[in-house]
Amino acid sequence: MTLDITGWVCPLPLRDSPTIVMGHGGGGAMSAELIHHLFLPALAPAAGATQVLADLGDSAVVGVAGMRLAMSTDSYVVRPMFFPGGSIGDLAVNGTVNDIAMSGAAPLYLTAGFILEEGTAVEVVGRVAEAMGVAARTAGVTVVTGDTKVVDAGHGDGVYVTTAGVGFVPAGVDIGPSRARPGDVVIVSGAIGMHGIAVMSVRDGLEFESQIRSDTAALHGLVAAMIEPDDDGVRPGVRVLRDPTRGGLAASLNEIAAASGVGVDVVERSVPVPAHVANACGFLGLDPWYVANEGKLVAFVAPEDAADVLERMRAHPLGAEAAVIGECVEEHPGMVVAHTAFGATRVVDLPIGEQLPRIC
Repeated sequence: MTLDITGWVCPLPLRDSPTIVMGHGGGGAMSAELIHHLFLPALAPAAGATQVLADLGDSAVVGVAGMRLAMSTDSYVVRPMFFPGGSIGDLAVNGTVNDIAMSGAAPLYLTAGFILEEGTAVEVVGRVAEAMGVAARTAGVTVVTGDTKVVDAGHGDGVYVTTAGVGFVPAGVDIGPSRARPGDVVIVSGAIGMHGIAVMSVRDGLEFESQIRSDTAALHGLVAAMIEPDDDGVRPGVRVLRDPTRGGLAASLNEIAAASGVGVDVVERSVPVPAHVANACGFLGLDPWYVANEGKLVAFVAPEDAADVLERMRAHPLGAEAAVIGECVEEHPGMVVAHTAFGATRVVDLPIGEQLPRIC
């Protein structure tokens, strides 16, 4: 099949670049162009088949034998493989567990695929595998199948990992990127920016006043607490969940605003950015809103349930620093607007490429 790129729309990363560049993997506008104009048309299902892929959630919810299952897949190419607070091994487990959890599902099983570069020390591969095993046992999921391939020296970067996961979606749970409504309250589960800065500090040999550690963690326990039915059997109105990995908080908010057709207003000073992360970003010329996280989530919650959900989050160790950062509005649909400490407003754009490549 010959692809016709003449009708592709702005922004123009694919039309301008006939080859793949790092920005195509950054979770921003370039990634979106690649997905919407290349992968979605190429992978479209047969006429009449259910279209799930185009929902573009962290995981897909499909019906099987009267049950609803959440499925997700992800690949990990982080460099370096080991960083303060984690490694490519636990990142691969936690990342896929979190993608499943963002549908409100309870993760059950994982698969693991390894691409190993010839010449990589067996001890290094063992450390990665051990870290995956510990993370899986901690999360209560089981790795049930896998695959290993080896590529020539110079054609890889040590170890790449691909995981896929499946989980069970409880009855009454309906969470997805297009379900946000005007009036919904936006909550973030804690401080942002730590994972990306932790990886960058090791990659570039940087030393800051205090060590910044990745926040990598499995979030399904926190999600379960957020959506647990009350004494009357009613679940709180958690409409959208997203873990802000590539592209950070800014990308997640933009994706949800676009999918739901709502505007998102954020109070800038309400977004929790640790001082050491803010200082590191200032030194590196980065915006913490665009830095990847691996143990945080963003929730869009019905206004009548927001106080209850926030209380539940703060009662969980992974949500102790949860904060309300904004709300959905009817104005400026599809756009994210930040209100600054000086009373001004600014548009928070979807990033074009990626500030920090290969951080997951």
